[in-house]
Amino acid sequence: MSDQVSHSKTRKLRDYFLNRRCEILALTRALVESESPSGDEAGSRTVVSLLAASLRTVGGITAIERIPAERYGEHLRVHAFGIGRNSSKTILILGHTDTVHPTGSLRSRPWRIEGNCAYGPGVFDMKANCALAIEAIRACNSLNLRPRSSVVLLLTCDEETGSQSGRAIVEAEARRARAVVALEPPASGGRAKTGRKGTGMFTVEAHGRAAHAGLEPEKGASAILELARQIQRLDAMNNPAQGITLNVGVIEGGTLSNVVAAEARAEVDLRFSNTEQGAKIESEILQLRPFDHRVRLVVRGGINRPPLERNAGVVALYEQARRIAAAVDYELGEAQVGGASDGNFAAALGTPVLDGLGIAGDGAHATHEHIILDDIPMRGALLAGLLASL
Repeated sequence: MSDQVSHSKTRKLRDYFLNRRCEILALTRALVESESPSGDEAGSRTVVSLLAASLRTVGGITAIERIPAERYGEHLRVHAFGIGRNSSKTILILGHTDTVHPTGSLRSRPWRIEGNCAYGPGVFDMKANCALAIEAIRACNSLNLRPRSSVVLLLTCDEETGSQSGRAIVEAEARRARAVVALEPPASGGRAKTGRKGTGMFTVEAHGRAAHAGLEPEKGASAILELARQIQRLDAMNNPAQGITLNVGVIEGGTLSNVVAAEARAEVDLRFSNTEQGAKIESEILQLRPFDHRVRLVVRGGINRPPLERNAGVVALYEQARRIAAAVDYELGEAQVGGASDGNFAAALGTPVLDGLGIAGDGAHATHEHIILDDIPMRGALLAGLLASL
């Protein structure tokens, strides 16, 4: 097919990544050992410096931009095979450099390789994939498989906390792209992600009236009781059959057991499968009214990420990736998942997005986080093959 890298070239890509595995792991280790939890500005800049140094050794790179992000560090935007901003349409590779692991995690969970796995905080989500993206560009240039469109690699530094700074850059690049490949970890079994739920984040505050619980409880208006009733109301909005889930993950309130609570608050997580659902549930949450008229409710928040819906453009991109994977005897499955990523922002603009193309492994955000070493050449060949064929 004219839009497809030949089987022989795909196998050459696999062999290329197999031969470069040590270099990929060396960069991955350096990235993992430079801790960069969201909001660690110094850690973010250190990781970006490592990536920029590696990029300067890659042919085909035409621009490296370090974009300051207040209170977070730096985003990294890279142009390859032509300056993307001057092209009508680009291929966008999405990823992020921040992790959820606090500084110091490395002391108890240092980088290590055991058998077919490499362990370390943030290795799976997603520092190994940052290294893989650079190597995919290097592979395309080295094997003369230059993409027909300019490539933009965008690595944000605040994805794990909602992309408050990165979102605008992601959306700007997605508007100019004709395809987006997101290097988030794959679903179980190495499956690509062709659908992601949208997310919403809300805070519900109840402001009641304090009173002595023994002497004159009737003079109080319990914020905790009001919040408990609201949690039941929120729970009733769950509809798993339609892909709608709400979770009250944090509650706090009150002062002492003998005081009717004057204050209470809850943090709510919303997941939904399509835009219409999200707008409806968002409206219901924001319009919550108190059961006890003496209590004042304040609801803040809203939809953070729109859904990545499995549409014709996404399916076409997945099928292309599946054919490339088949050339190296790799069966690429697909999945729809509840978690969200920066790919959701791109998908909401109508750009086809294929997510979950990172190296297989397990334990995202967990203590056993790791990647599978044997998957590196397969994923590298898949990513580089996609770039060369789009």
